[in-house]
Amino acid sequence: MTPITRRTLLTATAAGVAVHALPAFAAPAPYFFKHGAFEITLVSDGHLVVPTSVLGSGVPPEERAAILKNIVQTGEQYNSPTNVTLIRAGSDLILVDMGSGARFMPTAGKLWENLKTAGIDKAKISKVIFTHGHPDHLWGAVDELDDLVTPDATFHVAAKEWDFWRSEDATRGLPAERAGFVTGARRNYETIKDKVKMVKPGDEVVTGLSILDTPGHTQGHVSLALTGGDGLIVAGDALCSGFSHPLISFPHPEWKSVADHVPDMAVATRRKLLDRLAADKSKLIGFHLPYPGVGTVERKDGAYRFVPIG
Repeated sequence: MTPITRRTLLTATAAGVAVHALPAFAAPAPYFFKHGAFEITLVSDGHLVVPTSVLGSGVPPEERAAILKNIVQTGEQYNSPTNVTLIRAGSDLILVDMGSGARFMPTAGKLWENLKTAGIDKAKISKVIFTHGHPDHLWGAVDELDDLVTPDATFHVAAKEWDFWRSEDATRGLPAERAGFVTGARRNYETIKDKVKMVKPGDEVVTGLSILDTPGHTQGHVSLALTGGDGLIVAGDALCSGFSHPLISFPHPEWKSVADHVPDMAVATRRKLLDRLAADKSKLIGFHLPYPGVGTVERKDGAYRFVPIG
């Protein structure tokens, strides 16, 4: 089982460029839709290049191989999209997660230039909500000088997630190879600490937008639930078995991932969330699903399947 670390991810990226020449991802156009009282825009932060060994780790090799042959681009690596959600709610412009920034992986950290190309002024972002503290969701909060990219915004962080990354348990609960994740989370949290508002599951950030408890991928991972129609859930990495690949996460929510901090809890969360999405027919936005990451969930053959929209 290959541990997910900044080093393994960067090694996979370098190998893809030097040996396999993975095709470059052109920045996709922003994807826009209305949901009840909200206006939703999806913008790409680029993509991660990850080793295929993280896609459904610890499962029977023949079963894993049968699925991987349909999704792997090189045999050893997989390009995982990173979709960032922007929500306009009345006078608020709310960003959900902030991408990788410039320090994690050269194929990611494209959010700010893609927002600019789309004509969206980052200075007008009034609120940021973090689903969790992993690099591809948090490290874009600061620039190369460790200054805030959105200095006028208020940052909403789940109290349990904040406490985890700043505690001694952050290093005790992770492999030594992921020490850089902890260092990066603490660096970014330190920069935003004077502008943080702690939230907990059930809290409403603005009318109709509430915090949903989805732990397991990290100890304090949260998603967002938006009212309107049949509902909308911005799930972050809550469906992150295999980096949320639709051919793994939906038919096999029981498959554990080395990306999850608490694997058994992550499995339970995936099952519960998929049940809810299928029953309610809510829309779903997934951070690592194929761009723009919007769709619905249906029950199929005793499991689930993802039905993309857009």
